[in-house]
Amino acid sequence: MSIRLQRWFWVQLANWCHVLRQRDIALRYFGYALALVPDDPQVLASMGFELLQLGRKREALAKFDRAVTVRPDWPEVQFGRGFLLQEQNDHEAALAAFDRALARNPDHDRALYGKALSLIALRRGNEAVQPLERNTRLQPMSPYGWYQLARVQFDRGKPDKAQAIIDHLTTFEPKVAAQLARETGLRVPPLP
Repeated sequence: MSIRLQRWFWVQLANWCHVLRQRDIALRYFGYALALVPDDPQVLASMGFELLQLGRKREALAKFDRAVTVRPDWPEVQFGRGFLLQEQNDHEAALAAFDRALARNPDHDRALYGKALSLIALRRGNEAVQPLERNTRLQPMSPYGWYQLARVQFDRGKPDKAQAIIDHLTTFEPKVAAQLARETGLRVPPLP
């Protein structure tokens, strides 16, 4: 049997194990595929995501790092790296990873959100506004981007913009709006 066919076989088994949430077994099968093709970015990335689900974050980051040396333009893997680097409080490296993901896919809503969180952590709130505004356009019903945008606007001394976000959130996430009002001292509009 050819190496290509053997790799395909092990990846298929690993993918089924992933579907069945048998992550340790999936990792073993991905490992067999990787032994056949050591620099396979798809297998490296898949192993990274399995390791991430298992909470083995350092190992996941190592797999993502190897995957991007082979395929640096892969937005999902760059996002995964950024997320893990962010968790390690390496916000400068996380920003670089999120920017690489966004260079390839400017509408990667999670990379926009991650970039904003790292900018906020680095006390660069003014720079976080643009990615948060883009994130909320791409994910208008997700309260996370709206929450962070309201906080940034309030911290920038723009309570009117934060109030407008609270008013907007009240229409679909009243609990988040109420939380923001408590944190900022702004008002929650009455429900219609």
